[in-house]
Amino acid sequence: MPNLRSKRKPASSPLEFNHAMIYVRELARAQHFYADLLGFKVIEEFGECYTRLRSPRGQTTLALHLVEPGKELPDADSVRLYFETKDLEQLVKSLEAAGTRFTQLPKIMPWGWKHAYLDDPDGHEVSLYSAGRKRFQKTTMAKR
Repeated sequence: MPNLRSKRKPASSPLEFNHAMIYVRELARAQHFYADLLGFKVIEEFGECYTRLRSPRGQTTLALHLVEPGKELPDADSVRLYFETKDLEQLVKSLEAAGTRFTQLPKIMPWGWKHAYLDDPDGHEVSLYSAGRKRFQKTTMAKR
């Protein structure tokens, strides 16, 4: 098992993050959420069981896959998706106007990033956030 606390610089890796697969109960409903509400672009549809979408910014993609008949969705609490935006307040207003309900409106968190939380149609928690210049800084907890 590798030592995750090592101070040594890791070897260069040829890996690049490509996509995350999200299992869903209803493909059309999930596609509406990610494409129409969050702005992902549909780049591939395979029958009525799979859709791949590209992030509105950047090169990453999400894959939506219909859960197999007779199988249960994995525990929705085991997944939280994070999407960064420069204008969190405007995005939240736009989504609220479209009828989206948030479990937490934008709030500065103890680590200094502003987060808003909502659930996708299958109960996967989605965090919309703005980190600004703190994006790649070491996290420090704010004193109370």
